[in-house]
Amino acid sequence: MCFIPMFCVVSVTNVPPPHSTIRPGYPVPVNTNNPGVRKATRFGVYRYNNSSNDLFLFKESHIKKAMVQIVRGLKYMLHVEIKRTVCEKRDHSRLDSCHFQKKKILQRMLRCYFEVWITPWRHKVHIPVVHCHHDLSP
Repeated sequence: MCFIPMFCVVSVTNVPPPHSTIRPGYPVPVNTNNPGVRKATRFGVYRYNNSSNDLFLFKESHIKKAMVQIVRGLKYMLHVEIKRTVCEKRDHSRLDSCHFQKKKILQRMLRCYFEVWITPWRHKVHIPVVHCHHDLSP
């Protein structure tokens, strides 16, 4: 049971113990299956979808690397692969129910870097960085 929310969040993000060589405020690696990482990734995907001109929604397919920095909240730095789904934007579908494109001609995968800053006690999410590009490797 946790009575101090900030310390609960810190323990979930796998921040190293005080005797570690990592200093407070520095980014630290965090497990890509961490619920906070998954939530932050989804915020990044929402932001991408809202700013893209694609007719279809994209959804995260693989979180390749995640870091978190504790600075007036949690700043997540995420390297993510996202793929086009069968859901069209105009349908306003929930991403959880959207499947990835099966038709070869409509399939598309992007590599993205998101920075997502979550301030839980203020109920605020800020996404200052969303960089996505096509995978150019064969």
